[in-house]
Amino acid sequence: MTDLSPSNRTWKIFKRNKIAVAGLVFIIITILVAILGYLIMPDSTPQANNMTIQLSIKKPGSQFMMLRLRKSEPIDTVNIFTKMLYGQPSFYRDIPITDYRFTKDSVYVDEYIGAEDKPEKRVYKIPPTLRGPSAMIIHKTFWLGTDIYGRDLLSRLILGTRVSLSVGLMSVIISMLLGVTIGAVAGYFGGWADAALSWLMNILWALPALLLVIAISFALGKGLWQIFIAVGLSMWVEVARLVRGQVLSLKHVEYIEAARSLGFNNSRIISRHILPNIIGPILVLASSNFASAILLEAGLSFLGFGAQPPMPTWGSMIKEHYGYIVMDSPYLAILPGLAIMLLVYAFNLVTVGLRDAFDIKSQSTHF
Repeated sequence: MTDLSPSNRTWKIFKRNKIAVAGLVFIIITILVAILGYLIMPDSTPQANNMTIQLSIKKPGSQFMMLRLRKSEPIDTVNIFTKMLYGQPSFYRDIPITDYRFTKDSVYVDEYIGAEDKPEKRVYKIPPTLRGPSAMIIHKTFWLGTDIYGRDLLSRLILGTRVSLSVGLMSVIISMLLGVTIGAVAGYFGGWADAALSWLMNILWALPALLLVIAISFALGKGLWQIFIAVGLSMWVEVARLVRGQVLSLKHVEYIEAARSLGFNNSRIISRHILPNIIGPILVLASSNFASAILLEAGLSFLGFGAQPPMPTWGSMIKEHYGYIVMDSPYLAILPGLAIMLLVYAFNLVTVGLRDAFDIKSQSTHF
């Protein structure tokens, strides 16, 4: 006998829609990258903000020899969890060089100034506590090149993943809490409550989302948590309209009337009998709103209203480098733009898979 339970039907729909599964796998990989963060980044300093101005706008795969000098100020070693969340301040100052020569207590180097400039000759003292002069020389590879400030582009792309996913997650949570609550109240109680809340939803529905987010950002200020609130407050209306319509269609069905006859209060009927039966459309909309939140955050960061420097976001990376698209370094803006496109596309694929999984009519044709 075929098992047609909701969970089994959902899995079969996703299994048949392999593109949606690919989108889900990509999202899972992205989440793992965002969680690990600093542990897998070439530049594990806070905000991946280790600048080497001499190495600005270097091509992907560029390799440089670096003289590593211990900083004079004391720096504490953080534990692995703190490093994963906030990074580890660098103990060293890296200086790009082209050649070096050690003497008894000094190192003579040709310091790299630029591709078109001759190296400068400098002398640095070798610390007496150093375990061998060779420990001062390292070779560093910039797999995706460097930005205009000489920062590792791969590290900033990885950290930008964390920002985009956190904005999407928090915005969806805020919009779902507001939208489900307001939509359920409006649809279930009707009357003046429905009229007032529907009027408010229609007013906000008429405003472009980006303009609404910018207006809220002006009121709250610039910063990451302000973006959470601004984007979340811009997306709850769509959720509320969906929930209101679903509640209106369910509140007079037989099992809801039976719950009322048993004396259950309104909050229990809404939370335990109505909302569980409309979870499918809510999840579909949540996935779609996640992609919209990522796009809104990228747009805000591009306009300068998002998370502020030096925090790396994909939108701000495009803003800093879009002028290089017509020059010889278009990858500086194309790579973060490609990251936005792939992540949003993955969420759209999952949205299609969820829609098929919770579409009763399509399920009846397949089974």
